[in-house]
Amino acid sequence: MTKAVLVFNAGSTSLKFGLYEMDASGTPPLILRGSVENFQTGPVLLARDARGERLAPKHWKKGSVIDHLEAMDVVMDWLKSNLAATPLGAMGHRILLGGARYAQPVKIDVAVLDDLDSLAIMEPSHQVTDVRGARAMAELFPTLPQVACFDNAFHSTLPAVAKTYALPKDIRDAGARPWGFHGLSYAYVSGRMGELAPTARRVIAAHLGGGASLCAMLDGRSVDTTMGLGALSGLPMATRSGDVPPEVLFYLLRGKLFDIVELEKMLYQRSGLLGLSELSGAMEVLQSSEDPRATAAIEHFVYAVTKYAGAYAAVLGGLDAFVFTGGIGENSAPVRAAVCRKLAWLGVELDADANSANKPRISSPQSRISVWVVPTDEEVMIARQTLAVVGSD
Repeated sequence: MTKAVLVFNAGSTSLKFGLYEMDASGTPPLILRGSVENFQTGPVLLARDARGERLAPKHWKKGSVIDHLEAMDVVMDWLKSNLAATPLGAMGHRILLGGARYAQPVKIDVAVLDDLDSLAIMEPSHQVTDVRGARAMAELFPTLPQVACFDNAFHSTLPAVAKTYALPKDIRDAGARPWGFHGLSYAYVSGRMGELAPTARRVIAAHLGGGASLCAMLDGRSVDTTMGLGALSGLPMATRSGDVPPEVLFYLLRGKLFDIVELEKMLYQRSGLLGLSELSGAMEVLQSSEDPRATAAIEHFVYAVTKYAGAYAAVLGGLDAFVFTGGIGENSAPVRAAVCRKLAWLGVELDADANSANKPRISSPQSRISVWVVPTDEEVMIARQTLAVVGSD
């Protein structure tokens, strides 16, 4: 009987999952994929099979609040009810940060999980949740091979100049350096661009969603990215601030307007598009609003993307292709159009009809730089990496 690999991809307030056949040759065939959404406002589990057919959902009572562990438990129970005849052969987990020790996927054991737990001091918003979920599944299925797949691993190719802060050596040696994230997404995009535009050597990929970042790629490898030590820096995001000058933070602390805990909470949960608009952190809500604060928030977001894109074009020595991915990148034609207008000086020429129709290529045939919309697939990357590790044992 064919076994399956189950993958978990935990976000800040959601849990994506996928089930794949254990086929190590190329892309493992999809059995089903789904997500548990709206942890704080009435969770729901939604899933589709490989044909795209909706499977039986699971709804919580309106107003229910859950955490990632409860979501994982429900997914496991739901899988038993819907796929009782599909035994698991392995499990893969997206872990935000592997640090200096883990630049490649690694089989999970207690020592590995303890190491990964120790890195939460660098990035507590995701690392704690990711490791906690992996530990819970390892304890629940102690004989099942499980693999940690790292979101920063794709950025291990950053040149020294791009992964160094201008800090004293002892501080840098303590781990204060840019790690970069959204790496599973960028790894997938890099592979797809090798198929879609194989001659495009200099590529900027924009993973725009609730979390947002840009990555400069040369020959398919990361050479710079906007997220640094943690998942807070770079672009403004749904509720995360993006770049804020450190003197602003010193001012808030010196003025006793915040303590460390409340400052971190403000930067992660009350800032970004939500902080700018005072309405919502969701791009679709802002785009449907006539409130001038919503317009201003979107303009700020586009400005930040444009600013980094210009910098990365300089880092790459020019640009061959620009890629949109992530929830906003894949679905917001207005944001894509606004960014492309700002990048016209680089030679970007948008095909408005292709953009409105969410076509894979949205640049005109005359555009000096090709522009693409590539739906990301972090789950299949986790499945591939998990099977590569399990298959090598």
